[in-house]
Amino acid sequence: MRKVRVHNLNISLDGYSAGGSVTYEKPIGDAGRLFGYFDGRVIDGVQHVDDPITADRIFTSAWGQGIGAEIMGRRKFGPQTGPWGDDDWRGWWGDEPPFKTPVIVLTHHEREPIAFANGTVFHFVDAGPAQALAFADELAGGRDIRLGGGPTSVREFLQADLVDFLHLVTIPVVIGSGVSIWDGCAELQDRFDIESVTTGRGLTHQFWNRKR
Repeated sequence: MRKVRVHNLNISLDGYSAGGSVTYEKPIGDAGRLFGYFDGRVIDGVQHVDDPITADRIFTSAWGQGIGAEIMGRRKFGPQTGPWGDDDWRGWWGDEPPFKTPVIVLTHHEREPIAFANGTVFHFVDAGPAQALAFADELAGGRDIRLGGGPTSVREFLQADLVDFLHLVTIPVVIGSGVSIWDGCAELQDRFDIESVTTGRGLTHQFWNRKR
């Protein structure tokens, strides 16, 4: 049975996962300190680094396992707002996005898909959570769907009760302001079994699995 999964969602000590604004210079606003602990080399497996295989790296490397498609918010794809312009923006990741699967970008301004040689295809869709998930299922071939963020998109899927698994990482920094996944999600924890592990680097990994 396929699952809808959130992986490696960083949260500050005061509860924020992104800054309040996104620019070309600041892809996650003023929350850049949240990602000083992130080792993106291991998202496809710990075999991609020669460094020690730590708990943090093992937890992070589950990101791509069994994933057939991703859903992300528009601000994760780029800083633009409103109708798409005529520039050649193809996302933050250059010519080799890490996804290697279909990716649904939630936007009120649709555009033609953008395909890359490594299998990543961005589809720009104006849809709510349930409709976007139905489209992702068509693209994923029975495999799991990853919710890639940002926090606003994750919150919308949580409020719609469409999330089966969350991997949250509390980072020992204070942001002061920003965007949280928790707004409007009171009593959310009642729907999940929750495990928590704190590693030697001071990161607390929480694993939320939907109760059966």
